[in-house]
Amino acid sequence: MNRNVLISGASIAGPALAYWLGRHGFQPTVVELAPALRQGGQAVDFRGETHLTVLERMGLLPELRRLQTGGTPMRFVDERGRTLLDLPAQFAGGEIEVLRGDLARVLYEHSLPHAEYIFGDSIVSLTETSSGVRADFRSGISRDFDLVIGADGLHSNVRRLAFGPEEDYVSHLGYYAATWQLPNDLGVGKGSVGYNVPGRLASVGTDHRDPARAGAFFVFAAPKLSYDRHDPEQQKRLIAGAFSGLGWEVPRLLASLHQAPDLYFDSISRADADTWSTGRVCLVGDAACGATIGGMGTGTAVVAAYVLAGELAQARGDHRAAFARYESRLRKYAEGCQAGGDRTGKFLAPATATGIRLRNTLLSRRLFLNGMLKLGEKVSSTMALPDYPADRQHSSARTPEPA
Repeated sequence: MNRNVLISGASIAGPALAYWLGRHGFQPTVVELAPALRQGGQAVDFRGETHLTVLERMGLLPELRRLQTGGTPMRFVDERGRTLLDLPAQFAGGEIEVLRGDLARVLYEHSLPHAEYIFGDSIVSLTETSSGVRADFRSGISRDFDLVIGADGLHSNVRRLAFGPEEDYVSHLGYYAATWQLPNDLGVGKGSVGYNVPGRLASVGTDHRDPARAGAFFVFAAPKLSYDRHDPEQQKRLIAGAFSGLGWEVPRLLASLHQAPDLYFDSISRADADTWSTGRVCLVGDAACGATIGGMGTGTAVVAAYVLAGELAQARGDHRAAFARYESRLRKYAEGCQAGGDRTGKFLAPATATGIRLRNTLLSRRLFLNGMLKLGEKVSSTMALPDYPADRQHSSARTPEPA
């Protein structure tokens, strides 16, 4: 029946999938490289009927509404701090905006009665047999599973092991993004304020929970760079070099970067897999069809988890049929949402002064802004959700197998 499922990744797609698999009577095990759930992080949003319907079916809407940030207004300024463009909270925040860490915790807690979690470990090899998949872990243990799901993001380890090297599936979109935490010494009020020069954005926003804290968000245009993804000091040097010599509050923000213990730095990229499954291995969320920023990846991941688990349940574990129907139902929708990520870097850090002025002028017009907001809601609501009644006789907690 293919009930024993290994999921790689405990951010968003992984716990969402574990929840639905458990509801349908499967036995999910989630492995996560980090030693614990990641806290904090940038705000993520849900918008449109499709996203909200899945959250409602999970019973999460009331809790997420209690945790929502209220959205993040965005203000763009010139070098002297004079406002050039004001964007309302709903532009970036959708209908529900929460911190990524809060969402991950809620999904984890709701999935925990049905799932086993292994933190601080990762898959190093996958060997498919006639009846399952042997997974070898970095810790030295090996275990057999019926199916393996890669829910481990744009830089998916499962995709690399089962499908091929990352460069075959991930395309650089010409920009890099960085975030880090710092004291709110600039006295930034609610929302964020940003400063542009061609090809670069430096911004800072108040922490949603602690007004004494703030988060920096930098974006810059660059060809694909060669750097160590596990060396934050090297990444800090790249950021500092890209923003050297700029005015406004950039020097103060860069000074805080050197003390930051929690730097996030990555390319703005997109993942495109020709097929989302191979044998007994399948991809979900950003690993299959994702974008670093602006591709509605969080909402798509939750929808994809719902559909994949539902199709496996309807197919009574027949993975070939379930994987094919899952991809057929979801691919067009996911690609439509993902397309927004192609424009993110160009929107945040236009390449020319003319491009910056044009963005500011157009979005200052209420009619144009409302049209963009409606387009985002339309794109995220283009999929008619199938109904997968959960097998409630299996919804009680199970005793996890020892790791």
